[in-house]
This record gives sequence, C-alpha cells and structure tokens, in this order.
Amino acid sequence: MAVIEMGANHRYEIAGYCKVAEPTHGLITNIGKAHLEGFGSEEGVRLAKGELYDYLRDNGGTVFVCKDYPYLVEMSQGIGTVITYGYEPADYAGAPFPGTALLELEAVEAGHVRTQLVGAYNFPNVMAAIAAGLHFKVPADKLRAALEAYVPSNNRSQVVIKGTNTFVMDAYNANPSSMKAAVENFATLDAKQKVLLLGAMKEMGPDSDKEHQALADLLQLNHWKAVVLVGKEFSKTQHPYIWFETADEAKQWLAQQQFQDTHILVKGSRSVGMEKVVS
Repeated sequence: MAVIEMGANHRYEIAGYCKVAEPTHGLITNIGKAHLEGFGSEEGVRLAKGELYDYLRDNGGTVFVCKDYPYLVEMSQGIGTVITYGYEPADYAGAPFPGTALLELEAVEAGHVRTQLVGAYNFPNVMAAIAAGLHFKVPADKLRAALEAYVPSNNRSQVVIKGTNTFVMDAYNANPSSMKAAVENFATLDAKQKVLLLGAMKEMGPDSDKEHQALADLLQLNHWKAVVLVGKEFSKTQHPYIWFETADEAKQWLAQQQFQDTHILVKGSRSVGMEKVVS
C-alpha cells in the first residue's frame, strides 16, 4: 500500500503501487466563489487550494501562474520556479479575439488558435494548456492541433445549434464567479437577439440570497431579448424577469416562444438540470 501526496492535507492510498508520488509542478486555474457552503468563505476556498502552493514552496517545486490574477501571483511568492501565462507581459503570452461565440486567440509561441470552447473566459484555461505544453516541449503545431480538436461535452462550454438558434450551453455547474464571467461574455457577443435561461447556484450557504441578488442586479446592466431565472433561490430576489421553479417549466416556456436567429445562454448548477431546456 502506497500513499500519494497530492497536497499538504490530501493523501490517496493505492493498493499494489510501490512508489510514493509527490507533485513537482502545480497549477491552480483560479479561485472563485465555488462550494462556499463547504469551505465557509472565499478565503476558505483560497486556503484549501493554496495547500498545493504550500507544498511546492516547501519542496522546491515549479508552479504555472496566470499573471492576470494578482491573488495567484501573490500566493505563489516564494515558490522556487514560477512560470507565468496570460496577457502580456508573461512568459507565455497571448490575447483573445473579441465578439466571437467560440474562443479564438493569438498566442506568441503557439500562433492563432481556434478552439471549440465558448467564451473569452476560457482564455486563461487555454493559455494554461499552452504554457504547460510548451514548457514540457510539446511542439507548437501539435499543441495547437490538440486544442482545436478538443470538443467539450457534458454541457461544459458547448455550442449547440438548433434550427436558426445558437445555444451556449454551460449548464454543468455554476457559482457567482462563473455566472458573472458567462453573463459578461454573453453581453459582448456579436448577436442581434440574446436570451438567458439561468438556473440557481447551489452550495452557497448563508451567502445564497446575497449572491443571487447580485446576479439579478448584474443582469439589469444590459438589455436582453428575455431573461428566465430558474430555482427557488431566485424567488427571494428582486428583479423584472420571468421566474420558474423548475427547468421543466422553463423548457415549456421556451418551446412556446418560437425564437428565430437568437443566441441563448443556458447556465446553472448541475442539480437544477438546465440542460433539459434544450433536450
């Protein structure tokens, strides 16, 4: 029986494995308002994820850091080798093209990459892959081909075409940070008609009412063809939008609208089942 250390307080025992594996490189994509109910606060999330940095710092490891997130730059101080990625200036730099439904970007060392991922908010994720790939000597052409060939599934950053309508499906999970990024990205999309069907955010704990109201307030900063909010959590918020308790009700509403040439964002926590509206 061997114990694999994945972080300061994370151990996994694997029967029949004779070596102890310890991380030499690490990467934290971001720290947002996810699982607040379990971790108590955003600071709790930061402390839990930061255990990886602590281990690398204590053991002379290497960390890949998104230069565009100051809190990650701060957390990585003292780690032996820090490799940065993101916008200029960074060790591996790039920039996304605005206004496209699917993320396109230009990376200094990887060239023009056309992904099949929704939204500019995936730019840091793609740049993380580019930084790690190039660091480990993956040829740029193979790296670019792999990124362009990846097709998301499980309602994660997918584009689904139904008739003349384009659905932006991101209904696998939702928290205040990812909701804000998705809504703000959708607002910049070059499309004439935009509809949002948003499910409640789960595992928010005592911050649930505040975070759902903040989302409702954010929505009112832009003009939309229609907005539908789904879930009991939204019943307590003040907003001018359509509200349903279940995704099945939202599906019935959508079927009655007969939208044409419309972009529709579908997002919500997995347990809300927002994927039903497109089925």
